[in-house]
Amino acid sequence: MAKEDVKSEKKKDKTPAKSSAKNQKKQPNKVAKYFKDLKSEFKKVVWPTKKQVVNNTLVVIVFVLIIGVLVGAFDTLGGWLLKLVLNK
Repeated sequence: MAKEDVKSEKKKDKTPAKSSAKNQKKQPNKVAKYFKDLKSEFKKVVWPTKKQVVNNTLVVIVFVLIIGVLVGAFDTLGGWLLKLVLNK
């Protein structure tokens, strides 16, 4: 049994060294791989149409205006109430 253990340990020791040397040769540049993956991901993106972009932009502008009017109204009302309370 002792001889078999020694042989198996030698095989284990040799195998990772060879495979790591092979992996280093086959491994592409990480930066190049990143950009290659990035390009493939951009191909998967479903870009909106011009009509959808314009529609969504208008919706955002309308909501910003509505919220702006509401904040302005609350500010004016709060200022008016504060003057009313402080003047008494």
